[in-house]
Amino acid sequence: MPTMAAEKSDVLLAEQIKQQANEAFKANKFSQAIDLYTKAIELNGQNAVYWANRAFSHAKLEEYGSAIQDASRAIEIDPKYSKGYYRRGAAYLSMGKFKDALKDFQQVKRISPNDPDASKKLKECEKAVTKLKFAEAISVPTSEQRSVAESIDFRTIDVEPQYAGARIEGDVITLDFVKQMMDDFKNQKSLHKRYAFQIVLQTREILMALPSLVDINVPDGKHFTVCGDVHGQFFDLLNIFELNGLPSDENPYLFNGDFVDRGSFSVEVILTLFAFKCMSPSAIHLSRGNHESKSMNKIYGFEGEVRSKLSDKFVELFAEVFCYLPLAHVINEKIFVVHGGLFSTDGVKLSDIRAIDRFCEPPEEGLMCEILWSDPQPNPGRGPSKRGVGLSFGGDVTKRFLKDNNLDLVVRSHEVKDEGYEIEHDGKLITVFSAPNYCDQMGNKGAFIRFEAPSMEPKIVTFSAVPHPDVKPMAFASNFLRMFN
Repeated sequence: MPTMAAEKSDVLLAEQIKQQANEAFKANKFSQAIDLYTKAIELNGQNAVYWANRAFSHAKLEEYGSAIQDASRAIEIDPKYSKGYYRRGAAYLSMGKFKDALKDFQQVKRISPNDPDASKKLKECEKAVTKLKFAEAISVPTSEQRSVAESIDFRTIDVEPQYAGARIEGDVITLDFVKQMMDDFKNQKSLHKRYAFQIVLQTREILMALPSLVDINVPDGKHFTVCGDVHGQFFDLLNIFELNGLPSDENPYLFNGDFVDRGSFSVEVILTLFAFKCMSPSAIHLSRGNHESKSMNKIYGFEGEVRSKLSDKFVELFAEVFCYLPLAHVINEKIFVVHGGLFSTDGVKLSDIRAIDRFCEPPEEGLMCEILWSDPQPNPGRGPSKRGVGLSFGGDVTKRFLKDNNLDLVVRSHEVKDEGYEIEHDGKLITVFSAPNYCDQMGNKGAFIRFEAPSMEPKIVTFSAVPHPDVKPMAFASNFLRMFN
């Protein structure tokens, strides 16, 4: 048994390490902060502050499942520690679990009745839950829902004579139009709603006809580029095109989900990607990410941005069109590309993915959920998700999936990486993330991957963030969530 002196020494050392962790946190080095808080916990696991602080660091990395676990442990150690409930409530909120969040903020208010900050957050949470209950009460069963797209005729919308922006002549979206639209967006000008409707409706027609798993063929001597999350960072998207060329039949791209949310130029990003899709469907391929969903868009800014820049009708239209996005792509029968990752069971075949009925909001379990939400882990086997949705899967899972389907490589996105990419699972899995300095605070690089046929060896290009107009990330997010970011 350790002596009292040794225990005291551990407690003092733990406190010193906690201070180092706090400094790492302040410098936005959240992974480093987690490692240091973990060391402090190993020395003194009965200090609720360490657990709550590690929960906050996990939340900053969007690891809300881990944040809830740590905050719950802080509450077990000290049931009167208000920050434990506060951190857990914030994590529940970030996952859209408003009712669970409300219980925790009610507890914060009970413990700290005179805390004005606690009162404010409780009021916002109560508003969110009331809205949710109202939405549930008036919701229509999926089987009875009507297509909002079919109620829109963009041709009946007049374009005012004074409108000086990009125009689509007739039904064909041309490269000249897309270039002018991007230039207008760069100068913070808006696209007329008639043309925005036309782009989204034409994209819907193209996406509807696609299978859930799309096969892509890259002829010998040709190349193909895969990009990861863009998250509304329009000026970094323009930089990708500067570095690697505009999408065309000779320079095709796949954008691997999470086009929107977080960044405050999501409308510009999605209209640009959709316009290229309309211009030439084989020039750009689009995969669904976990943020192409109503629940995420409501929380993380896209819904608010669409209401502000376009209209309520567009909120419904984007939600509908996102359900038509394919879930996976296979390039030259060898490279499997999905937003999130692999599955909770072995034996999943490409035919199973092709058979997914994707025309819905993402479910909370099953193949579609796991495609959108799962993450790789360094250890073999499978484990719980750090995010609280999907799962973590090891290199053995990746290798079995590739072998079962006669594939060579998994490319996925979904996670911010310091260098913009990470190669894992003995080179069999690459994460690519294309939003540099994510949320204007992470300091990471962005990356994209170029493949050239026939070798299809991945060539990774990294890049840094470029300046953007002074509109902060999450500027259009719900009031409640902005309080925690």
